[in-house]
Amino acid sequence: MKIRQAKINELDDVMQFYYDITDDMKGSEFEPGWEKDVYPTREAVQNAIQNDELFIAVIDKSVVASMILNHECTDGYETASWNISATPEEVISIHALGVSVKQQGKGISKQMVQKAIDYCKDQNIKAIRLDVLGGNIPASKLYESMGFKYIQTLKLFYEDTGLTDFLLYELVL
Repeated sequence: MKIRQAKINELDDVMQFYYDITDDMKGSEFEPGWEKDVYPTREAVQNAIQNDELFIAVIDKSVVASMILNHECTDGYETASWNISATPEEVISIHALGVSVKQQGKGISKQMVQKAIDYCKDQNIKAIRLDVLGGNIPASKLYESMGFKYIQTLKLFYEDTGLTDFLLYELVL
């Protein structure tokens, strides 16, 4: 498996990955809450690729995991009681981290998060911040096992989930 930044000619493959995981996880115990063409959108994925913000894991030329790393966050993050004070440019957020259902349970999520940590350290980022949909126990356990600290639960709005509870996490680097 290789984890690397996606290329623009892989946009269709990445979108198909997100469509597949959305379909495969629908109705599951820990459904991500994503909706096709609502989150993540093709435009957002394309922009992330063009800005070198989208990372994929590839096995045998197939995308098996994906995530976006950037300085963007949703409204509400500014109200959180973060452990470190930092400007938006000093913080990176992890978005849309997913692993193919067929590849889950093999440690790929952990490798993706480690890639994010290593990348952020190389970029002299002060902290990584993210939110986890309330009730997504596997995601919370993953981040906590990687050293992320639970900050608080906030009601945040996303197009795919509406206004709902999200657990905020931070890793100070």
